[in-house]
Amino acid sequence: MRMTLQFLGATEEVTGSCHLLSVDHEHLLLDCGLIQGGKADELRNHDPFAFDPESISAVVLSHAHIDHSGRLPLLVKSGFDGPIYTHKATTELCAIMLKDAAMLQTRDTERVNKKRAKHDLDPLEPLFTVEDAEQVIKQFVPLEYGQVTRVIPHVDVCLSDAGHILGSALVELWLGEGEAQKKIVFSGDLGRAGMPILHNPTLVDTADLVLMESTYGNRFHRSWADTLVELKEIFAKAVNESHGNILLPAFSVGRAQELLYLFHLYAKEWELSRWRICLDSPMAIEATRVYVNNYPLMDEDFKRFTRQHPGQHPLLSNVEFIQTTEESIALNDVHKGLIIIAGSGMCNGGRIRSHFEHNLWRPECDVIICGYQALGTPGRALVDGAAELTIHGNSIKAAAKLHTVGGLSAHADQAELLNWYRHFENQPPLILVHGEPEAQHGLVEVLNQDPNTKPKAIAIATYGDRLDLNALPKLVWKTA
Repeated sequence: MRMTLQFLGATEEVTGSCHLLSVDHEHLLLDCGLIQGGKADELRNHDPFAFDPESISAVVLSHAHIDHSGRLPLLVKSGFDGPIYTHKATTELCAIMLKDAAMLQTRDTERVNKKRAKHDLDPLEPLFTVEDAEQVIKQFVPLEYGQVTRVIPHVDVCLSDAGHILGSALVELWLGEGEAQKKIVFSGDLGRAGMPILHNPTLVDTADLVLMESTYGNRFHRSWADTLVELKEIFAKAVNESHGNILLPAFSVGRAQELLYLFHLYAKEWELSRWRICLDSPMAIEATRVYVNNYPLMDEDFKRFTRQHPGQHPLLSNVEFIQTTEESIALNDVHKGLIIIAGSGMCNGGRIRSHFEHNLWRPECDVIICGYQALGTPGRALVDGAAELTIHGNSIKAAAKLHTVGGLSAHADQAELLNWYRHFENQPPLILVHGEPEAQHGLVEVLNQDPNTKPKAIAIATYGDRLDLNALPKLVWKTA
């Protein structure tokens, strides 16, 4: 039985997760995500798939974030009509996120076509439409954690909680039959132990091959206790010294809900009654309602707190939901006392850019970066020290105080990645995906130094690599 695994996304970069598993003549995709970053990176989403979409029998989706799910509408548009297996909560979140992504694609294409028309150029089509996204939603097959499912002939799948966002999953796959059977574990995006709202990432005992993300493979996050102290100090200085607004670019799914929970837990300690807290993201508002409706998936602390405070849901109690464009624009007339949580998390779209236009140039304001910023994004430019950003065609000085709070990350850091891998018996072969080269090489170095974690074999996936799974535990690559 021929079994291969080909790496077609999130190779030596963080976005665009996509891996092609072939067993005899059946083909399965693990994730199908959008490439994010600068304009050149995003244009790569228009490139043809490296495979025939009609040949794909099924997709297994690790979670709802767009860099893992965002090319599914294009896959369907290009001829894929099979099932998409994922956690039940992910199907609910994708119903929101993929439609939103489609609307952004349409809006951005209309803007580009106006410029093209002035130069007598033919109009472009959006990458995908709302109708394409709606068709994707019809193809979802919702699963529960721990449910073993046959997804294509000779391949069984089981999802376990990855602790990254609601519904996020690490994927166990059993390929083949009998003594020749191989087990692959795909980490998806791994969360962190002890973080609010969600359970810790599931630890897995056995695998013949581990495919692991490496976003922060060379970094250590601040402890949770130190992160809370850091946030308290930011708010205290903003109240007593800055007297401006605080802007938090946040991913609409995961980070936004985590912030709302923290603002509820520490409202008194952080003196948040002095602030007007606004969630200015229609998508984040919808996602928050999905979180509220999936109460059984939350960790015990969250459920215990909610039971002890009936009528004060920790995601709804002290926040204003800013739905309409008019409500969002009205915030621009408020010059102090606002905490604004808005998308996008990497500052490359959404309402945060409008708020930057009115606040980023003001030294009395604060910007809190609380998530991963891909290369080429405005958020990464700020973190790297950019003196200004171009927003809506205007150059905006970056004079607001910038705080990078890495302890809020929903991705495991180096120590947490090592701990997750260390739990496997017999140190199975390991392939790193979903990370920039510097982070990946740093993680490889540490893995090889420790006899308790040194894998039988280790590699960093590069685009197009194809692995012969029959040859495990050796990592034997074949050319495309």
